[in-house]
Amino acid sequence: MQLRSGLQQATSSRISSAGARAAIARPAGPKRFSKGVVMAAAVAGVAVKEVATTPYDGQKTGTSGLRKKTRDFMKPNYLANWVQSLFNALGSEVAGETLGLGGDGRYFGVEAAQIIIKLAAGNGFAKVVVGRDALMATPAMSAVIRRRKLYGGLIMSASHNPGGPDNDFGIKFNYKAGEPAPEKITDKIYAETQTISGLRVADIPDVDLSKVGTTRFGSFEVEVVDPVADYLATLKEVFDFPALRAFVSRPDFTMTFDSMHAITGPYAKAIFEGELGAAAGTVVNGVPLPDFGGGHPDPNLTYAHDLVETMWAADAPALGAASDGDGDRNMVLGARHFVSPSDSVAMIAANAADCIPYFKGGLKGVARSMPTGAALDRVAAKLKVPFFETPTGWKFFGNLMDAGKCSICGEESFGTGADHIREKDGIFAVLCWLSILAHKNKGVPAGGKLVTVADVASEFWSEYGRNFFSRYDYEECDSAAAGRMVDHVRSVIAASPPGTKFGAFTLAAADDFAYTDPIDGSVAKGQGLRFVFDDGSRIIFRLSGTGSSGATIRLYIEQYTDDKARLQEDAQVALKDIINVALELSKLKEFTGREKPTVIT
Repeated sequence: MQLRSGLQQATSSRISSAGARAAIARPAGPKRFSKGVVMAAAVAGVAVKEVATTPYDGQKTGTSGLRKKTRDFMKPNYLANWVQSLFNALGSEVAGETLGLGGDGRYFGVEAAQIIIKLAAGNGFAKVVVGRDALMATPAMSAVIRRRKLYGGLIMSASHNPGGPDNDFGIKFNYKAGEPAPEKITDKIYAETQTISGLRVADIPDVDLSKVGTTRFGSFEVEVVDPVADYLATLKEVFDFPALRAFVSRPDFTMTFDSMHAITGPYAKAIFEGELGAAAGTVVNGVPLPDFGGGHPDPNLTYAHDLVETMWAADAPALGAASDGDGDRNMVLGARHFVSPSDSVAMIAANAADCIPYFKGGLKGVARSMPTGAALDRVAAKLKVPFFETPTGWKFFGNLMDAGKCSICGEESFGTGADHIREKDGIFAVLCWLSILAHKNKGVPAGGKLVTVADVASEFWSEYGRNFFSRYDYEECDSAAAGRMVDHVRSVIAASPPGTKFGAFTLAAADDFAYTDPIDGSVAKGQGLRFVFDDGSRIIFRLSGTGSSGATIRLYIEQYTDDKARLQEDAQVALKDIINVALELSKLKEFTGREKPTVIT
């Protein structure tokens, strides 16, 4: 039997009617509740209770929302405090608006949805559109917001982090264009969490989220929707589904998609097996589970090991892919070939106008996060389109897209996207690769040699050269030790003018990356410590903001070559010397005690 906190008990459909009216758990003890519960005026014909609360420390929204351990979110009013703080930050403009809601299916998601619905009604929203069973992939939420012209949406997810009662939960707000909330909102949310004293909770029962349909309480509505429908409709405006179906149905083409027991299972089955006619069983691990089957839903070479084994087998499918917990990340593989995310976005951009109807008029511009490999820069130069280098975080791409300056973008952290929505989009990336393969195999007769993923990569490298790239993740490091290492790297930067030698590499510049947004003029500082060498090679250090505990140190290493004799080298072999330079200059082992990274990509 699953554990239930007091907060969950207050939102369970199996509790008493008195408990249902409470909606939010009330912790024992006078310190937390000095005011008690006071009836407030009705909103939209629904009675609302003002429930006293006090702040929790550390509810600061990061680059992708608030992420903590699930049991933190299960504490009385922990989730409610953050959601109420969001609504306080948004103010009176939410009155009469419609809010989207859904998540990646992780543990506590259904209970959290019931809490949020009551708070939305109590704060003046006219309607909540929620995915069936409280499910909604992150890119799908962006599509729903845009197609239905919603005020915004709440996504219950910790992305690629593990799920379950002893792992991670998270929540984030996407705004009117479907983009992650800008800092002007997230800063206000954090300020509100530090002073919050009351929750406005509608006195309504739980809603049956298992059935599509509309439930009304006074004039307040909860519409449960198919979480796939709007997203699929958006993708059909981007891709040539009949052409893709014809290619996927070839008897000499096979593919596999690993949903990692996360949210993309229903989407992948509907799209790849349903719309495109791929064989039953093409989608594996396709049932979302609250703990992702005990796995780590991060689509990389370490955590998607079953897919990697499949793709390196003698009878490997032509295309393999995986997506993460909330469906916004992707990994693409060919038979015995890994496509790095930095290369993937560049290869998609290089082929987009020829292969994908949405881009047939050409690209408005392209963008990548600063740590991402620079292959995309070379594509932009050849296509003569604007190029932007941004901090990590999809909201920076959103500004460019809203201004009509960016069509395709990507991050090395397995995120690829375009301006059809305002989020990274895992299934979109896979459909891009299917489109490239379909286009390049036009005219190849049955039984002929198909152009492969590896062929596409080789063709690209021959034209543009190759940016060898790798990322080392050191997860859950001691935060203080990680901070000391970063301080040391800053001291190395301060003592290293251009011309300084690091092994065989000569420094061109070193800094702490800062970005001035060309659209709104906002400035983001402290975005990553970088060393750029005179041959274009780079070393970058960042502390990640996506974990729920400890510190994750990310080390990015890149080296360019146009030597055709080296284009097929293994990246780890090609980068060996510069990796050693990075570890030596940072003294990472000495500061953290880590002999090797947790994950290498």
